[in-house]
Amino acid sequence: MGEPKGPVVVTGAAGFVGSWLIMRLLEQGYTVRATVRDPTNLKKTKHLLDLPDASTRLTIWKADLDDEGSFDEAIIGSTAVFHVATPMDFESKDPENEVIKPTINGVLNIMRSCKKATTVKRVIFTSSAGTVNIEETQRSEYDENCYSDVEFCRKVKMTGWMYFVSKSLAEKAAWDFAKENNIDLITVIPTLVVGPFIMPSMPPSMITALALITGNEAHYSILKRIQLVHLDDLCLAHIFLLEHPEAHGRYICSSDDVTIIELTKMLKERYPEYNIPTKFEGVDDDIKPIHFSSKKLTALGFKYKYTKEEMYDGAIKSCREKNLIPLKSEEPPLGAKMNGA
Repeated sequence: MGEPKGPVVVTGAAGFVGSWLIMRLLEQGYTVRATVRDPTNLKKTKHLLDLPDASTRLTIWKADLDDEGSFDEAIIGSTAVFHVATPMDFESKDPENEVIKPTINGVLNIMRSCKKATTVKRVIFTSSAGTVNIEETQRSEYDENCYSDVEFCRKVKMTGWMYFVSKSLAEKAAWDFAKENNIDLITVIPTLVVGPFIMPSMPPSMITALALITGNEAHYSILKRIQLVHLDDLCLAHIFLLEHPEAHGRYICSSDDVTIIELTKMLKERYPEYNIPTKFEGVDDDIKPIHFSSKKLTALGFKYKYTKEEMYDGAIKSCREKNLIPLKSEEPPLGAKMNGA
């Protein structure tokens, strides 16, 4: 290994994407500054401190998306920032103030810190597929030129609507700031992220991905025609885009397009111990998937490594090891409804 690279900053370091990204950065020789809201909470940071090379190349910094200037110290002297942190509470009683405003203010706080630092060569912002395809009439294919209809989200209030709005408005705010202040910004647009993980609690995206196993009907509408990416592919794509000199703009990161019918079939075959529903209200067996094009990313030379089977096998294994899902279903499945479909 050559000289250590970085330092780079990862926000939302304790979370699903942030913790795996840090693991991969350390493996590739980077010095990493991880930001969390409370560095003294070992329940939230132990899985980071236990990573290989963490003792020599990982430091934990206190910062909060709501606290103006709190990222200054971590970002000064760093060469790049991965902004992964995002409020994600589908059950919020006050989504405007608890999810939407903190997400927008958070990205602007980080961009201001990057401007002040003057050492940051590139900012990688983890956006969301929810910024691309949430609209009344679904197209058969989406790419980086597509944007979600924020007013439609606010009007319909489908499951996760506040997350789609927050990420859409935050990404737009980030692009406006980057252009006004000459900051090299890249946004990565992952679809539903599935795979093994090192954080101790259930990742929010896994609640959706494993809804057919847990019987969480509110999330079936999201799975109706969903796109997937393995957590490891996503994190490797972040590093690839940091290091690629020609990278610019938005990049969709998605390797599989599936329907809830296809997911049901796959999960029933691989995990017969779970009572997976087979019929869904308003969903035909021959429903067609919606394609998210990763052509812009793969044209740069990035290659996906994992299948959807590997994503789910890894995710279920991690959840079982951490006692987050049962080893088998206890109850027979009830008739499945499609909330918000």
